[in-house]
Amino acid sequence: MRVNEVMTQKAECTRPEATLQEAAQRMKELNVGALPVCDNDHLVGMITDRDITVRATAAACDPCRTPVREVMTPQLIYVFDDQLTTEAALLMQENQVRRLPVLNRGKRLVGMVSLGDLAVKTGDEGLTGVSLEQVSEPAAPRR
Repeated sequence: MRVNEVMTQKAECTRPEATLQEAAQRMKELNVGALPVCDNDHLVGMITDRDITVRATAAACDPCRTPVREVMTPQLIYVFDDQLTTEAALLMQENQVRRLPVLNRGKRLVGMVSLGDLAVKTGDEGLTGVSLEQVSEPAAPRR
């Protein structure tokens, strides 16, 4: 099965110059915990509720003045829409993430795929069980 068969199409984005407050409001409206950050339809990063809570709050950033680009994750992990769902699951496992932006071969954002999408839409319990186990494995704290 291909990623484009299970992904959520037309993913909502935020802009790098949007404020953290605007991004958080958008997450609340969409009931999501992560937003792709796009310059037009080119993916430039990801911002999560955890980025806002941990990175921005720890640095005492003003959410009404701090742009998304200052706390987003610029290291991109993504999957192409024509890749197999097993490849998407492997990327999630290797990087301990629960969702991936989906790009077309022109590197334009076309959707998002989550561990939940894989679980519900592929029907492959073995794939999702292993993926969930790997994604959920706690990371060692930095001390």
